[in-house]
Amino acid sequence: MKKILFFIPNLSVGGAEKVLVNLVNNMDKSKFDITVQTLFAGGVNEQFLKKDIKYKYCFKKTFKGNSQILKLFSPKSLYKKFIKEHYDIIVSYLEGSAARIVSGCDDKNTKLVSWIHIEQHDAKNASYAFKNYGEAQKCYQRFDRTICVSEFVKEDFLSLFKISNSVEVLYNTNETHQIIEQAKEKIKDVDFNDDEINICVVGTISKRKGCDRIVSIQKRLIDCNIKSHIYFLGVGSDEEFVKIYAANNGIQDSVTLLGYQTNPYKYISKCDMFICASLAEGFSTAATEALILGVPVVTVNVSGMKEMLGENNEYGIVTENNEDALFEGIKKMIKTDGMLKHYAEKAKERGKFFSTENTVKAVEKMFDSL
Repeated sequence: MKKILFFIPNLSVGGAEKVLVNLVNNMDKSKFDITVQTLFAGGVNEQFLKKDIKYKYCFKKTFKGNSQILKLFSPKSLYKKFIKEHYDIIVSYLEGSAARIVSGCDDKNTKLVSWIHIEQHDAKNASYAFKNYGEAQKCYQRFDRTICVSEFVKEDFLSLFKISNSVEVLYNTNETHQIIEQAKEKIKDVDFNDDEINICVVGTISKRKGCDRIVSIQKRLIDCNIKSHIYFLGVGSDEEFVKIYAANNGIQDSVTLLGYQTNPYKYISKCDMFICASLAEGFSTAATEALILGVPVVTVNVSGMKEMLGENNEYGIVTENNEDALFEGIKKMIKTDGMLKHYAEKAKERGKFFSTENTVKAVEKMFDSL
């Protein structure tokens, strides 16, 4: 049996945190003895870890300036401080501070895996958790295998770092059966209007995720006499911006903030469309979940979307990454006869590709090959 440690900053509401829980919960426990360790405790996804997953943390809660403070210590000293046991494989399940700490392992009998979730664009972003770019390069080179969540993320990573060891793509794990089952739960707090096009947005409510674009697009849809309603599922720093914009532009009755939901699927499944307006993504968990539920997707072109939806919009609509293009894509989906129904069918077809069984088996095969 292989003893594996997954190391991640926290198990908060983010996509990487969620898919890590999905992955470890579904791995073969007769082959893998699994521990998840976080830098900071208290994330909402901790509660979803199965009982046969060991859980540890370094600090009870996060503290201000932690990334700067951690930089004062070498990766080797941080590793010795936080990771006490021997493991056959240690996985840094997020770029940045987790990768820096795990790279400090000097046990030749331990294989190291770095999991990259987002496109980092430039050396400054890629080395924010390191003392400098040179240290980031040195740390990432220490890993025996680097896993990227999409081809787009892989290309971005390799454009920033010269890595001699294997770099490959493995897609995120979703709880397919659970998603479908939870979608059946009755909704008591929202009345979806069949006379409106109900559109869902899932994830952190921030301008980085495009919340400003989304409310602007909703105003434009209303001005075009398109009856639509935006439902935000999530929390974030720009919730107040969304509320104020909606009120100032008279669309407050067609913009609803549902907050963080442990079961978002019952809401997503009732919507006519899922949209993504992010400035950047890794491989969108939320978009994958929408496909599994048979909900048509319209998204800007960020990492992974063309891999997910096809180079020629076979399974959903991918637009240029700007507000005007996304607005036109949404309007086209709504106004073109039969298009919503067509993409609902194609979404369900594509969703099967990201089944729990397929993605978990691919990861287990990778671990066996180390």
